[in-house]
Amino acid sequence: MNVTVLGAGAWGTALAKTLQEGAHVVTLWGHDPDKLAAMQAKGRNEPCLPGIALPRDLIFVPDLASAVATADCLVVAVPSKAFREVTARLADYSGVVVSVTKGIEHDTGLTMCGVLGEIIPGARRAALSGPSFARELALGIPTAMVAASPEMAVAEAVQRLFHRPFLRVYTGTDLRGVELGGALKNVIAIAAGVSDGLRFGDNSKAALITRAMAEIRRLGVAAGAQGDTFTGLSGLGDLTVTCFSRLSRNREFGERLGRGEKLADVIAGMTAVAEGYPTTRSAYLLARRLDVMTPVIDEVYHMLYEGKNLALGVRDLMMRESKPED
Repeated sequence: MNVTVLGAGAWGTALAKTLQEGAHVVTLWGHDPDKLAAMQAKGRNEPCLPGIALPRDLIFVPDLASAVATADCLVVAVPSKAFREVTARLADYSGVVVSVTKGIEHDTGLTMCGVLGEIIPGARRAALSGPSFARELALGIPTAMVAASPEMAVAEAVQRLFHRPFLRVYTGTDLRGVELGGALKNVIAIAAGVSDGLRFGDNSKAALITRAMAEIRRLGVAAGAQGDTFTGLSGLGDLTVTCFSRLSRNREFGERLGRGEKLADVIAGMTAVAEGYPTTRSAYLLARRLDVMTPVIDEVYHMLYEGKNLALGVRDLMMRESKPED
């Protein structure tokens, strides 16, 4: 199959490598022609995936129209803030489009496949999500993900496309749930990082993740998702790895804040976007629109966008009115 991956960051590159090694013809597009040329010349994506060789026959194309012209499938791996801008240039595309971007659009409350539904109405949409750091995937370290689409035939096609000896892909039809799980866990990972930065213990993080899962499920169901989806790979699986791993940008983002660094300095000092930062604002607004109680998301929002003191946020979470566990 001819596949074009849009986005030449660590995640897009790792997926392009995985697809190429699965005997597909893979084209990689990125917004920076100079970076693409350097990747092609060096056979690596430095510094995104240091030390990892890329397949020799991976095709690099800097022009978007040319990159997608013969593609049977598009894999969109651009940051959420650029997702609409990039995909708006593909309005006439009618093949399979797989979003691997985890985010919620602020103004509309749409997930990335929701955006695709608006601007590429002829495409057959799917999302691929789960516990999957780019570096580990590029190294062939075993993991599992879920391909979701309203059309089971599309989910199965994506499953066949990505399934490898080290990547087990499951299928599902709850597209909304899979995307919301993948997006909301980044917000919680920031909170988990703050916990690390404040030098709280394992008890603290386990309690945080458990209660956060309850509110992710609550918000997801209110948004039209199926509750059971959030105990799967795109929910609990992705949440766990993102909150605990040293590879997690969102956890690192929170940890640096917890250690006392200023927000602007943390943002400026990161080589790649921490998707949880913009997603926090989107998730907070979505919860307000749907009238859903999301105490952990709310405190992360107050911390990031209103400058709330971290210790006060922890106190307010712990001193909420006592209630039965839900």
